[in-house]
Amino acid sequence: MACVGTLSSNHSLYYSASINSATCLAPSRRRVAGRLQTVMPIRAESMTIEKLGIKIERNPPENKLTQLGVRQWPKWSCPPSKFPWTYDAKETCYLLEGKVKVTPTGANEAVEIAAGDLVVFPKGMSCSWDVSVGVNKHYNFE
Repeated sequence: MACVGTLSSNHSLYYSASINSATCLAPSRRRVAGRLQTVMPIRAESMTIEKLGIKIERNPPENKLTQLGVRQWPKWSCPPSKFPWTYDAKETCYLLEGKVKVTPTGANEAVEIAAGDLVVFPKGMSCSWDVSVGVNKHYNFE
C-alpha cells in the first residue's frame, strides 16, 4: 500500500493516486532526528483473505467488532509454545496480541495470524499452532 504524490517546491503535497485500499490523510510536518520532515500518514483498510480453509480479516473496522460483540467474548491467552489443536466447533477469534503460524494437518504450509486479525477456523479442522509471540485473544465458538 502506498500513497503516490508530488512534493512541490513550496512543500505542498499533491496526491496523484491512492493504491491498494490505502487512504491518504493530510500530510504534516514533524521534527525527526533534528530535521523538519513532511510525514504522510496512511490508514490501512480492512482486507479479508482465505487460506487453507482459514478466513482472516486484517484490521477489521471497530464497528464490525462492535456488531459481532467481540469485546464481550471470553478471553484466552498463552505464552510462546507449540501444540496440536482440533476445532470441534467453528471458532471466530480476534487477536489482541501475539503472532502465530497455524499449520492445518496435511498441509505443507502455514497460515500466519497476528494482533489485529479477526480469524475464523472451520469446525473439524485439525492443525498445529506455533506461537512465536504470546497470544491474547477474544474467542467465540458456534
